[in-house]
Amino acid sequence: MISPFLVLAIGTCLTNSYVPEKEKDPNYWREQAQQTLRNALGLQKLNTNVAKNVIMFLGDGMGVSTVTAARILKGQLHHNPGEETRLEMDKFPFVALSKTYNTNAQVPDSAGTATAYLCGVKANEGTVGVSAATERTRCNTTKGNEVTSILRWAKDAGKSVGIVTTTRVNHATPSAAYAHSADRDWYSDNEMPTEALNQGCKDIAYQLMHNIRNIDVIMGGGRKYMYPKNKTDVEYELDEKARGTRLDGLDLIDIWKSFKPRHKHSHFVWNRTELLALDPSTVDYLLGLFEPGDMQYELNRNNMTDPSLSEMVEVAIRILRRNPKGFFLLVEGGRIDHGHHEGKAKQALHEAVEMDRAIGRAGAMTSLGDTLTVVTADHSHVFTFGGYTPRGNSIFGLAPMVSDTDKKPFTAILYGNGPGYKVVGGERENVSMVDYAHNNYQAQSAVPLRHETHGGEDVAVFAKGPMAHLLHGVHEQNYIPHVMAYAACIGANLDHCAWTNAADDPSPGPLLLLLALLPLSTLF
Repeated sequence: MISPFLVLAIGTCLTNSYVPEKEKDPNYWREQAQQTLRNALGLQKLNTNVAKNVIMFLGDGMGVSTVTAARILKGQLHHNPGEETRLEMDKFPFVALSKTYNTNAQVPDSAGTATAYLCGVKANEGTVGVSAATERTRCNTTKGNEVTSILRWAKDAGKSVGIVTTTRVNHATPSAAYAHSADRDWYSDNEMPTEALNQGCKDIAYQLMHNIRNIDVIMGGGRKYMYPKNKTDVEYELDEKARGTRLDGLDLIDIWKSFKPRHKHSHFVWNRTELLALDPSTVDYLLGLFEPGDMQYELNRNNMTDPSLSEMVEVAIRILRRNPKGFFLLVEGGRIDHGHHEGKAKQALHEAVEMDRAIGRAGAMTSLGDTLTVVTADHSHVFTFGGYTPRGNSIFGLAPMVSDTDKKPFTAILYGNGPGYKVVGGERENVSMVDYAHNNYQAQSAVPLRHETHGGEDVAVFAKGPMAHLLHGVHEQNYIPHVMAYAACIGANLDHCAWTNAADDPSPGPLLLLLALLPLSTLF
């Protein structure tokens, strides 16, 4: 039961809260609902085209509460109340829920989940590109248990493929697209135990350059894992932490270049200026590594040296779409997760808004008729916002009342655990005494931890384009790549693709399949 004190405070606040004038008219809501109904009825005609292109956007740690808060932030950045705003992903016609648990974990990590939504099988926590028969850190359980990803299936089908991320390109999410590793933390051989090296396991950066040598576009961070130990970084010459890490002395950038055919145009770039100076119509292969480790948060990004996620996505699509057979592109908004782990909700939410901007950019460059776009998360976080805030309240602002227990204010955004737990003078910190709107403010948490944890609840899956209607209801996370492959007629499940043994052009497939299923009386 809510105390009378809170009822009075809430009532006073909500009475004085902002309500847009048009929303006072009941016809506004009726007309909006009717238009939504008309749109829904239009979905009865399903898009069963073959997906020439598949784009997967992965918001690392982007649980439903993060999506809602990002929606409000997006609106408020445009000087609106925020709640009524539509994210680009909100406009997708089909939505499902994904069950994110790992085979050995109720609350998952990003490696086991990446194996699920890229390779189509669930796996153990901390492992990438391998089945659950592989145990974390045990190199000798890897061989024979490797599983391939939809990126590999697409490349084998003749499509162009790309990876774009705001983390290291050898981080958990992207690595499941090309690597097979018993430990997600084996970024280079420097991070591997001697036993694993002696048993023949290779680090993830090495596998990026060797496993699928013709990945067309790779962009993100992670320069230092490509260079020999202590090699000075091109950008941060005085920073020892930015220096090369490799113990084997290999220069993986040179190896990447050597693998590319001489008659093809390959480009390695390390800053935004070089990237945007490229003519994508003349680029066959692109490797862009813009930071020694993860890329900077969007709020901290140097506009001269680091491209935004949406800029990288645009360049990637302009290169990949030149292939007449189409492309597969994996895009990760990876630092949503990092912001939450650090308890820095403002950083996390701005990362989510930037990923949504990239989704819009991709949508403007592709067609619903031949491009399946899927937006989802690998897992959630123990991130929440509440407190009976009034309409238009800053998403980073205070709740409208103080606690009826300790009589102190609190922010709408809170974490279940994490580094924001602070006790001052034996009591909860008074947030009115700190700058809770600061970019790096760590929201208060209920339990003290150095790093906030993932959440275990289901995450949303948004889909549009060919066969998007197959993503509906509640699914196991490993179902997702099977749908994408089915839509694109790649991988193992090709029985529905009437063109498979008849022609290279997949466009007649759905029509031929439909004709095959209709009774003869309807055809003549």
